[in-house]
Amino acid sequence: MRVIISLFATVVMLSGAALGGASAGPASAASGMHPAGGSHPTATGEGGAVATVDRTASRAALRVLRSGGNAVDAAVAGAAVLGVTEPYSCGIGGGGFMVIRPADGSRITTIDHRESAPQAFHPDIFIDPATDAPIPFDELVTSGLGVGVPGTVLGWEEALRRYGTRSLGRLLQPAIDVARNGFRVDDTFAGQTEENLERFRAFPSTRRLFLDDGAVPEAGSTFRNPALARTYSTIARRGSNAFYQGPLADEIVETVVNPPVTPSTDLKVRPGVMAESDLRDYDVAIRYPTAVSYRGYDVYSMGPPSSGGSTVGEALNILEGFDLSSGSRTVALHEYIEASKLAYADRDAYLGDPEYTDVPLEGLLSDDYAATRRSLIRSEALGAPVDPGDPFPFQDDPSGPLRPEVSVAAEGPSTTHLTVTDSHGNIVSYTFTIEQTGGSGMVVPGYGFLLNNELTDFEPEPPHPNTPEAGKRPRSSMSPTIVLKDGDPVVALGSPGGATIITTVLQTLVNYIDFGMSLPEAVAAPRISNLNAPETLAEPAFLRTSAAAALEQRGHEFVTPVSLGEPTNDIGAVAAIAFGPQGHVQAVAEPERRGGGTAFVEHPD
Repeated sequence: MRVIISLFATVVMLSGAALGGASAGPASAASGMHPAGGSHPTATGEGGAVATVDRTASRAALRVLRSGGNAVDAAVAGAAVLGVTEPYSCGIGGGGFMVIRPADGSRITTIDHRESAPQAFHPDIFIDPATDAPIPFDELVTSGLGVGVPGTVLGWEEALRRYGTRSLGRLLQPAIDVARNGFRVDDTFAGQTEENLERFRAFPSTRRLFLDDGAVPEAGSTFRNPALARTYSTIARRGSNAFYQGPLADEIVETVVNPPVTPSTDLKVRPGVMAESDLRDYDVAIRYPTAVSYRGYDVYSMGPPSSGGSTVGEALNILEGFDLSSGSRTVALHEYIEASKLAYADRDAYLGDPEYTDVPLEGLLSDDYAATRRSLIRSEALGAPVDPGDPFPFQDDPSGPLRPEVSVAAEGPSTTHLTVTDSHGNIVSYTFTIEQTGGSGMVVPGYGFLLNNELTDFEPEPPHPNTPEAGKRPRSSMSPTIVLKDGDPVVALGSPGGATIITTVLQTLVNYIDFGMSLPEAVAAPRISNLNAPETLAEPAFLRTSAAAALEQRGHEFVTPVSLGEPTNDIGAVAAIAFGPQGHVQAVAEPERRGGGTAFVEHPD
């Protein structure tokens, strides 16, 4: 139990050698002191705990816990506030995946409220008949065609029905107050608005809501969203029916089918094919989590249609055959990169909506299959992209075709994550999104929220397990994760970041379990991410380490990640909770990434 106990000792930064030549991050961040933006990234104590990217959302969840609500109640309240303060990353116009561990120790459950394709969808819908080629990605991103049927509102309602203690109406009230009274615009919000300026100007409803006379609102100003306050209030009174039927549903469909475009824009905005029946017939899915054993820890995450749990799990299974905790850190990081490549190759070949495709999940998570993939790793970097393996022989039913034609759908870097626990032992790890930063760019007129562009996660060219189909949910990378040992919780975590979510969760777990870092150190450490590509994404802080140079000698190439065409310093934004002895907990958010997050504990030390 060395890892668990070390969490609650005084945090000491790892030496340069431990991180391959650089510290895990600024000393102020690792020690829990507040960096310059006023965030509160680490909190230790007893009772309930919460970690999110946003102080206002974390406070709302904490108030629910302190007033007797449970973790599911607090997660919904915090998520609703994030829909106000992080509107470019999440909201009721999108969907997500919630992983829940009940306090009674019963089976971990996942609630899939991922967006789905309208019934008018078909495998060739993203093929332009004029060119017989895929529609350009940029045109799908900002279009009605990329909008999936939103699942967030029904997901919240279902989670509360099964596990909550409070009504959705009561839990929406904090978010209603924030939307009505406003919040302070920070540099992240202003920067994301700037990134979307051309798109936001293209839609009068979006321009009116998010721009100040056509310009980016200044950091430090107050942003209010009275339209969203009214929308939340209507849902609070009438429940999910107010979203999926009636005037709001009609306006969602109208926005998708006839995008409200200003005549002066140069953007080509394609209409979608959503119908009122698509909203009315939407439903959530209750699914089993993925589960793998890693060095005595039981790791549970989200299964298909997310690829998060299977890819994290496969990579962990590959890595379990190596001793990462002793010896050269360069070798350990090399093995981490190579395991990521191999797991991503299988992800891209086989993952899709399990109701539409035969996902060989048993084979992908088989220890024997992991051994075959591990045997491909050498001392030098594998040339990428590497080919997928064949997991079907490792299934109980070995039939199934190998799909050698592999393409990779672009996945937006946005999304958000929150992690919550309560004094009873309920745990929620929840990732939700509207896909791209700014989603489709289209605000539903009069209702104050952006619609997603989640259907861009489909592979545009059939055949493929992730091909568009009527009612199908596109493949995701969201990886909300809960780790147990001997039935007791150890850590819960997740992250935004598009396709890099998987490696963010994977690297944090490796930092924590194998490298012996405390949770704040594991979160703050510089990140690298290989998505089965010739080049590995690397944060600038990692490129300054000696490990980067040593890995380059093994044939690895590094590039800085890019978001919306601009270089970014960040890969992911973890929100996590560690569980210690005698009911102690430690909540950890990012100290700096995305402006820093906020963590609170119900009864702090």
